[in-house]
Amino acid sequence: MGNLLYLVAVILIIAWAVGFVGYSAGGIIHVLLVIAVIAILFRLIQGRRI
Repeated sequence: MGNLLYLVAVILIIAWAVGFVGYSAGGIIHVLLVIAVIAILFRLIQGRRI
């Protein structure tokens, strides 16, 4: 389950970067970044390494 959370966070960060460069998704793409950061923080709070 932990690996899945990390994988989702990485995918969301990549999607954010692509959207930021392409600038076609508008403000929605920044929501993906926030979700990815929350997922990483959640993993860190659980005491696991990234």
